[in-house]
Amino acid sequence: MKRRPLSVVLAGEERSLQTAGGIFSPDGVDKGTTILLNEAPLPAAEGNLLDIGCGWGPIALSLALHSPAATVYAVDVNERSIELTRENAAALGLGNVHASTPEDVDPDVRFDTIWSNPPIRVGKEELHSILLMWLPRLAHNGSAYLVVQKNLGSDSLQRWIAAELGERFPEAGFTVVRHSTNKAFRILHVTRTKP
Repeated sequence: MKRRPLSVVLAGEERSLQTAGGIFSPDGVDKGTTILLNEAPLPAAEGNLLDIGCGWGPIALSLALHSPAATVYAVDVNERSIELTRENAAALGLGNVHASTPEDVDPDVRFDTIWSNPPIRVGKEELHSILLMWLPRLAHNGSAYLVVQKNLGSDSLQRWIAAELGERFPEAGFTVVRHSTNKAFRILHVTRTKP
């Protein structure tokens, strides 16, 4: 993998990182992720935090910078992405980031905060399967913030998540609301209100 330098602002400071081709948004922080990082409330200060589809790591690194006492899980199916996230976390001295494939995360781990720019373009069926793997693993009072383009179906996705989680996990008290709208993007907020 041919790496190249990348300079970006994360958690309010300029950071010198590495990127490479063959991953999502290799040249910087994409628009949707920028909106998520600027508009989602700060993550839980401790506990387990999750970035679904980490790419080179902008969300996972931001979670770790904001919450140094937390454990951050960064998952991706792309080995290049996992490797770059690990290297970028090491470059920033963030020992609390664990980048891996989804299968390598202990299924019993529950998450206090999930931030994601989910991979909408994998297709509806695959996207639904990814969200159903992770959203039910929110801890009691945990929150997930997902940034989704309006023209890629954010409103129908919001309805689908609410219906699916409500039907499959009625005892968990999931709520799904629109947190904010910014230009072409919406941030969806999923909360688990019961243990």
